[in-house]
Amino acid sequence: MTVGGPFGLSVRDQALEARVQAGLAAVEEGLMEATKSGVPFITEAAQHLVRAGGKRFRPLLVMLASQFGDPHAPGVVPSAVVVELTHLATLYHDDVMDEANVRRGVPSANARWDNSVAVLTGDFLFARASRIVADLGPDAVRIQAEAFERLVTGQIMETAGPQEGDDPIAHYLDVISGKTGSLVAVAVRLGAMMSGADGDVVDVLTQYGERIGTAFQLADDVLDIASDSHESGKTPGTDLREGIATLPVLRLRARAEREGTPEDLALCALLDGDLTDEARHAEALARFRAHPALEEARRDTIRYADEARATLAPLPDCSAKEALSSLCDAVVHRAV
Repeated sequence: MTVGGPFGLSVRDQALEARVQAGLAAVEEGLMEATKSGVPFITEAAQHLVRAGGKRFRPLLVMLASQFGDPHAPGVVPSAVVVELTHLATLYHDDVMDEANVRRGVPSANARWDNSVAVLTGDFLFARASRIVADLGPDAVRIQAEAFERLVTGQIMETAGPQEGDDPIAHYLDVISGKTGSLVAVAVRLGAMMSGADGDVVDVLTQYGERIGTAFQLADDVLDIASDSHESGKTPGTDLREGIATLPVLRLRARAEREGTPEDLALCALLDGDLTDEARHAEALARFRAHPALEEARRDTIRYADEARATLAPLPDCSAKEALSSLCDAVVHRAV
């Protein structure tokens, strides 16, 4: 049995599969309802990426975490809607900052309309998420606010770059801990909390979320270079083109500093050039796909996934724990 859409997450417990699938279906209905507006154009823009699909990684985690309590508790599905709306809002904003043209296999909102529409639609989604989380209680509001602060802080840190004396790789891992890990941690935390799971279970799952969120982003970094647009749903090498130093690039630059081989230096020089030129961009992608730095980034992804799996040890053995462990393998599989 599989759940979780593109992840193909293996679940041997048919009852668990049925509960998770029912929960994810309810989340889809909730997302469509939450993105409706009395202004038809706002509805169209807000539902643009919802209708494009996506991995629904965060709602899946909410559903799995809720299995440690009552998965049918009334706050479970709304909390999944909240985290996915928040995630969607960041995508609208990210595509403006990255000048991306494709998202989830469709034109990005900024490409279809313009930057102003994309930014304001993201703000609309944040507002709808805030309205829903307000009904989940003050603890949920505080958790969501703290995660949002970390998310924005991570984005600002990425924009500002490492300060003098900082380790660029450590800085980058801090960035993605804020940008990605924070909201993934909220997904499992709210899923467990809303189901009434014990506090110790909530804490363990929150730690798991931080680590698997980092692994998930590192897998995306690898995919940006290693995959084609059919696999990733967005234009390959977008980060390279925009000069964003993701982990594979940072690993390359560290190797060039440490060893200074002609191969390393030539690829660094290529990345430092004008990658808006299609021929140079294609050459950079081809060289990078064969470079050891990409394999180093894959190993980093595996390490964080293994750490996520290890945090689950204190949880009681059950199908949900097994599924969360399998999800670590599914995340890593995207990068290999």
